[in-house]
Amino acid sequence: MTQAPGSSDVTLSADDRARLDQVFMQVVLDVQGQVQQTQPQRDGALAAMFHKEQMAGALQGCAMLIAGWNENRVDEAGITRAAKALRGLELTELAERVERLRQIADPEA
Repeated sequence: MTQAPGSSDVTLSADDRARLDQVFMQVVLDVQGQVQQTQPQRDGALAAMFHKEQMAGALQGCAMLIAGWNENRVDEAGITRAAKALRGLELTELAERVERLRQIADPEA
């Protein structure tokens, strides 16, 4: 595990990625599933629009994470986007799980 030059992304070795693939995908797929089951917290068009925007941000962040993972890196922008949207949906625990992906290959984490 290393920091990508000129980026805050974490680069993984092929061995780390293979070893951690199931854990990473389980987190991302769980986040996607839970986000898709959420409902707006209030009635009305504005609440529905805000909810839809937050859902889209969370799902796009997850897509960015998967794309980065396929390139042997943990995408910092994907983490940031997903976590921000999850907090907007009041899914703080999921946001924290996503943020912990930064240390997925850190043996001391």
